[in-house]
Amino acid sequence: MFNPREWHDITSQTKEDPITTLSTVSLCGAATVFVVQDVLGSVEHYRDMLGFRTEFTYGQPTFYAGVERNGVVIHLQAADHTKRQPGQGAVNVFVTDVDALYQELKSRGARVLNEPKDYPYGMRDFDINDLDGNQLCFGMESKRQLTGSEQPTS
Repeated sequence: MFNPREWHDITSQTKEDPITTLSTVSLCGAATVFVVQDVLGSVEHYRDMLGFRTEFTYGQPTFYAGVERNGVVIHLQAADHTKRQPGQGAVNVFVTDVDALYQELKSRGARVLNEPKDYPYGMRDFDINDLDGNQLCFGMESKRQLTGSEQPTS
């Protein structure tokens, strides 16, 4: 049963909006939108080089598409359908085995920017660029905890 006194106690202890704090609505997904020059060429790149599958394509000719891998969704938008510039996007993707994924993507011919490294912030990750320069960082929690003074080698 709702108790107004408890409501006051809850809302006085937090700076959050009490309506959203007690909301029954859950966020259930998100999609990064990367701007690209050639949507269909990018769909092929994400499929062949990065192991994504095509979720959808939209428009005649195609100016918007979605690709997905293991629940990670990326939307691709044609540069001529937005004011944003291609190649300016970035996303961090969390994975279960960063070294195995690095080997897989490297063998597929992905544009790998660096090898997996352990970082002082507690992650082990590596970066790639898509055809337009949008950056994807793949990482996982580092098994080796570096101190703030340790720097990974290049």
